[in-house]
Amino acid sequence: MTHQSMILTHNLYAEDYNLWIEKTASLLKNKQFSELELENLIEEIESMGRSEKNALKSNLRVLIMHLLKYKFQPQNRSNSWLYTIYEHRQRLQDAFLDSPSLKGYYLEVLDNCYQHGRKEAAIETGLPLSIFPQDNLFSADEILDADFFPV
Repeated sequence: MTHQSMILTHNLYAEDYNLWIEKTASLLKNKQFSELELENLIEEIESMGRSEKNALKSNLRVLIMHLLKYKFQPQNRSNSWLYTIYEHRQRLQDAFLDSPSLKGYYLEVLDNCYQHGRKEAAIETGLPLSIFPQDNLFSADEILDADFFPV
């Protein structure tokens, strides 16, 4: 790649991200590897992995928060809560279908996400944090089980 084309590709990345993606995909399809701007391509691939992991953690925290609310505020149970539980379980299952290796990451971040979900449940419900047990109440399988609802 010439110095001039490297500058143009780098500028394209900064000025028109979508066009940069299209150009990069075209270069890859046509096996024009020497024309690729590797630094930004590597950065984008790494970013994709981080995005998947961040989405998993976000969905898991929301799911745990709603499972805790469901357990500790039975008088407030609603179809909205049921839908949110269903939706975030489904998002996690979809992530595992697309990227089975994320299941290991799920197990790795489960306890941390429980702690965040616990705090979020306290904030959203107005209940004291101490109401929600510090130790995770739910197994990894229960959290994902479409038929599991805490009593």
